[in-house]
Amino acid sequence: MGTQLPRNAAGSSVRVEPSRGWFAFRLHEVWSHRELIYYLTSRDLKVRYKQTALGALWAVIQPLMMMVIFTVVFGTFARIPSDGLPYPIFAYSALVPWNFFSGALGRCVGSLVGNANIISKVYFPRLIVPLSATLSGFVDFAISFAILLGMMFWFGIVPGWEILVLPLFLGLAWLTAFGIGLWFAALNVKYRDIGHGVPFLVQVWMYASPVAYPVSLVPERWRALYNLNPMVGVLEGFRWGLLGKESPDFGVLAISATAILALMVGGLVYFKRTERTMVDVI
Repeated sequence: MGTQLPRNAAGSSVRVEPSRGWFAFRLHEVWSHRELIYYLTSRDLKVRYKQTALGALWAVIQPLMMMVIFTVVFGTFARIPSDGLPYPIFAYSALVPWNFFSGALGRCVGSLVGNANIISKVYFPRLIVPLSATLSGFVDFAISFAILLGMMFWFGIVPGWEILVLPLFLGLAWLTAFGIGLWFAALNVKYRDIGHGVPFLVQVWMYASPVAYPVSLVPERWRALYNLNPMVGVLEGFRWGLLGKESPDFGVLAISATAILALMVGGLVYFKRTERTMVDVI
């Protein structure tokens, strides 16, 4: 559905329509609106911590509390192995990228509905809304990551050259959240049940990922199916890059990267196909 926009005082207008090709994403339009991306991202950060006593410390409290619970339940009571690492470090090194992924996904899913008043009144590439919702998570990640480095120093763990690859795995975590988030964000416009179901899905997904336990505990016969989870390669790669543990299976990383690419492209295609009716439904 097109949108009429005034061009000049004479009243002439230009009709803006969504692209019709399957892969006509118009990414150049997204780049031309980069100032809007910055504004929406900064606004998300301000709103999230507005009128909070602890402010950005909430980005640290959640993973730290989860680390304590995991350490007591899985590390102490269940005695889950931790690949020779102190269990708090083992758990927290996966919780940091996982919280980044889950937070970015949750914000992406609710982004279109949360910005319905803007989307219905002003034209701009709708892709900017879920994109900016995921970018604000990098600030929370930086805060949590600084705490992780302090914990490593406390336990006497010094990262090696592998730390240089961490941006790659962080980028894969972001692409996973963004790719899946595009599917759910578009569906959430029409079916609001999606917004209620995603937190449950993320919780189940966490226990299906090597956050509280190593991959070695997964039975060999289930390993091929387990590796289809794109976050398996991301979390194992993150631990390798930061803690210098055993090098990850690069075959698994290839499977994860392929799955992430498929989710990303599929999410973009579906988002663009639903964009033309988004304003009417939202």
